[in-house]
Parts: sequence; C-alpha cells; structure tokens
Amino acid sequence: MSWELFWVLGLLASAMLMFTLNRPRMDVVGLLMIAILPFTGTITIQEALAGFSDPNVVLIALLFVLGDGLVRTGVARRMGDWIYKTSSGSETKLLILLMLAVGFSGSFMSSTAVVAIFIPVVLRICQSNGMAPAKLMMPLSMAGLISGMMTLVATAPNLIVQGELIRQGEKGFSLFSVTPFGLICLALAVLYMLWAKRWLPEGHDADGSKRERPTFRQWIERYQLDERERRVRVRSDSILLKQRLEAFELREYGAHILAIERVDGRRRKLVRPSRATMLQADDVLLVDLRGDTDIEQFLEEMGLEALPLGATHRYLMDHTQDLGMIEAIVTAESRFIGHTVIQANIRLETGLTVIGLRRGQTVFANDMLDEPLRIGDTLLLTGFWEDIQVLSQDGSDLLPLALPRELSDVLPAHDRAFHALGILALVIILMLSGVIRNVHAVLIGCLLLGAFRCMDMKSAYQSINWKTLVLIVGMMPFSLALQRTGGVALAADLLANSFGDGSPRLVLGLLFLITAVIGMGISNTATAILMAPIALSVAQIMGLSPYPFAMAVGLGASCAFMTPVSSPVNTLVMGPGNYRFIDFVRLGVPFAILVLIVSVVLIPVLLPF
Repeated sequence: MSWELFWVLGLLASAMLMFTLNRPRMDVVGLLMIAILPFTGTITIQEALAGFSDPNVVLIALLFVLGDGLVRTGVARRMGDWIYKTSSGSETKLLILLMLAVGFSGSFMSSTAVVAIFIPVVLRICQSNGMAPAKLMMPLSMAGLISGMMTLVATAPNLIVQGELIRQGEKGFSLFSVTPFGLICLALAVLYMLWAKRWLPEGHDADGSKRERPTFRQWIERYQLDERERRVRVRSDSILLKQRLEAFELREYGAHILAIERVDGRRRKLVRPSRATMLQADDVLLVDLRGDTDIEQFLEEMGLEALPLGATHRYLMDHTQDLGMIEAIVTAESRFIGHTVIQANIRLETGLTVIGLRRGQTVFANDMLDEPLRIGDTLLLTGFWEDIQVLSQDGSDLLPLALPRELSDVLPAHDRAFHALGILALVIILMLSGVIRNVHAVLIGCLLLGAFRCMDMKSAYQSINWKTLVLIVGMMPFSLALQRTGGVALAADLLANSFGDGSPRLVLGLLFLITAVIGMGISNTATAILMAPIALSVAQIMGLSPYPFAMAVGLGASCAFMTPVSSPVNTLVMGPGNYRFIDFVRLGVPFAILVLIVSVVLIPVLLPF
C-alpha cells in the first residue's frame, strides 16, 4: 500500500466517522474533503472542484426545482386528498394507496422531496381519523426510498452509478432500466408493511402543537357564521352593473362583498373587491350577510340571483387557497377604540373584513357592526391571504392572536397544477426520446415552470437542497483519488480473488450487502460514490458485463431502510412518527434482507452477466 493510498483511506475513514457522529454537518465534511484531498498529491484542486460542473450534480439540483414545482401547484396534495377519500376510513386501504402514491410520485422527483410533500398529508389524515402518525410514517419513508428504484432520475445514487458507467466508456442505463426492480420491491414493501404494521409503535402525535391551532370549522361555530355566507350572481339587469362599488351603501343591508368570482378565459378566478371595482354581468359574489337582513329584499333590489354554496356548505371553506381568516386583539393604543367596526374603516385600513367580534366569552353576532370597540376585544377578520400576512406582521392597532391551521395548506400556485403536469409530461417525453440529454430536458422543464408562473427564481433557489449537493461534490473526488492510488483496484482484486471463482451471483450479493451496510452509517449518496467504481472494476476483472454489478450498487444504496441516518427520508419521518432508532432497525433490516434476495435472483435475469 502506497503512502498516497494510506492518506486517502485515512481521510475517507475520517469522513465516514464524521458522518456517523454528524459532527460537523455533512456539507461541511464535503467541503473539508475538497480542501484537504489535494494535499495528498493524488488530485489537483481543479479536479476536487470539478463536481460542481458535473452534469449529474446539475441534474440533481434541477430535479429539486422540478419537484418543488409539483409541490407549489398542489399536484401531490391533490393526490393525498384523493387517497384519503378513496380509502373510506379503511386503515389497510389507506396504507396501500399511500405507499403506491408515494412510490409512483417519486419516480420523477427527489425521494426526499416527495416524502416532505406527503408528511403534512399524512398528518392531516391522522388528525381526521384519529390514527397515530407512527402507523403511516414508516410506510411513507419505505415507499419514498423505493421510489428511488422506479426510474433512473428518481434518486441521486442512481445518477452517481450512471455517471460512473459513462465515465468508463459504457452507454449507461436507460430511463426505465431500474423500473422492473422498483415495481417488484414496491409490491413487496406493501405486503411486508401490511404484515409488519403490528410492530409499528403506537406513537403519539409529535405534531401536537399544530393541532392546537384553530381551524376554520372551529371559528365558524364559535362566531356563528354558518348561515351568513351567500353566493350570488350578478344578473344582466342588476343596478350594480357599470358602477363603482363605492356608489352603493351595501353595509346598510348588513352585506359585505368578500370576493368576486370572475371568468378569466377558461377558468374562474377570485378578484379582490375595492371601492373602485366595477361589477360585470355573471360575476359571482361571495357575500357576508348579517343574520337579520331580509335576504329576498336585498337580492331583488340589487338584481342578484342566489346560488348554492360550494361542496362543503361551510363559510368560505371552499376557498381556503385564496381566502383566509385571522383573529386579532384590539390593542391599548389602537385608533379603533371607541369606534364601531364601520366607523373605524378597518377594511379600508387593512383590506380585511371584520366578520366576528368576541368580548371575553360573549360573541356579538347580528349587532356586531354597531358595537363600539374596547381594549382587548377579539376580532375575527377575513380576506385574501396576502392581506392577512401584512396584518400579522403589523400589530399597532390590531395584535394578531391566531392564524388558522389552513394557512399551512395554502399553495403558492394552486391554480397552475395542470401547467405543472403538462411540463412534467413534456420532460418525460424528452427523456424517453433521447433527442437531448436528461439534464437538458429537466432544465427546459424548470424554465417552463418559471414561464408559466408555477414558481419564481427565489423559490427555485430555495427548493434546492444545497447541503446534499455539496456533500455529493465533496465525496466525488474520492472516486478519482482511489482509482489513481490503486485503492479501487485493490478492493476489486480482493473481492474478485476471494469470491470470483464462485457464482457471479455471490459477488453480486456481496456488493449489494456491502453497499447497504456502509449506507447504515453514512448517506446512501456517499456510499454510491465509493462503491460504483469498485463494482465496475470487479466486473472488469471477472470479464463480465458491468451492468448487473452497477445495478446492485444502485439498488443497495436505495435500500437505506435500516437506520434513521441512512437517508434524509428516514430522518424526516422520525420526528412526526415519534420513532426511536431501534424502530428502523427492527422493521428495516428484515425487509433489506428480503430486497437483497430478490435482487440477487432478479438482476441476472434482466441484466445478464
């Protein structure tokens, strides 16, 4: 063993120890390795930094952006809501649908991103039917990891292995080369979790603080709002047409227009009403109407036609993506003290409409608008979320008291879901066609997301997990350093000479096992970087095709079920599921062994030696 190899292995061991201890954080370890490796004399600083321009690293960054586009537009959340409705309260059906949805959703997204999307979905489901989140969080993480086996671009280890194949002159895998293995593993995972769910802990909701936040439903009942929302259409003979709203004293009828539904091309959008707004025929008004108002007289005089409420038949609950609520307290220095809601012109000041007034435990319903405000009065206001955010950061006249739980469900671009799906379909077609490289196809997709306003540049940069990227770039120089110092050849010779005379399946299984075991202590991405060149060298020494051995490393790296530190996917669910370290070991190790057996049997069938 040369001194250069000794130093490189020493640095590698140091990096693995720091990964295991999680001190310092992983991206800092990567930067340390970039800075120190050139001192071994095996690589230059230019080669150490080359990973930042590697197409696979750029592709991983772009996939984070593409995945976030699906988050912001609500594609994944709609799927989660569909799962809940379809399961009809059955825990078994819910588990199956959840794992299948996550497995297939992660086919073209980062597994970390797709699990992050579904965590609030699972928590919402658990809150609705009283389940412990621990019963679904482990199946969620397992399906998320298996989603990395569904397509070539689904997870970073696949792309690392692909990059190593190309660097060594091979053509590489196609987009769906890994899919048969992923489908079988996903089916096995569903069956395994149905059998093993009895060993899932009866955890309590670790997100209890969020459950304490009020909801629209609670406020509707507390402030007696159920009968006050009206949906009305502006008739062609209405006196409201072609005049500014300020010309009409609708408050005399106890009416406040909260929003206007207006046709814009092929879709309906909500418009913020103002004193200068001019109504159009067939506009649909969302109106807050005081309970003592003569509704029939109001509709007749204004030229309006009553329409049924939305699917929920509850106050504003069909419009929570656009309209919100907030509770606020009248402060001691407030200018509104002594004035009624109308006299205070709160809507003109804040853009929000007061729909509830509470003084202690007393709720003012129909006489709310005529009651002078006092210090400490609690107001319930409604309006567009943008205005609510402004009020929540002010606090001079009205001190924000509570924001509803629905705020966490608001999507920045909820009306762009079909655009995002169309862009995703285009990216997949470009990838399958082979006309351009994968990184080029995803780059085009990301630019289209911006062009169709599914996301902006700020959110795109924020969506990228820079910590993961720096880790990958920091570990990539080890592959080159180990090759130049003979470390890869030494490990490959040792493996081939020890087991090369036996069945190639045995060597395949050992590569899978070593990859999975190393991945228990460090990230699966770093594991793939280390093991991919060794696997290809073993194949070369044995005179066999490199593809089965490369696939074994890719699948082994995705088989990170056994500890919470093996993958960010496991780390994400540990808190919400209230899991312990041993929970991952107890359920992950048996399934990893099952995947190992299936892989050793199946890989040579689909990718002959």
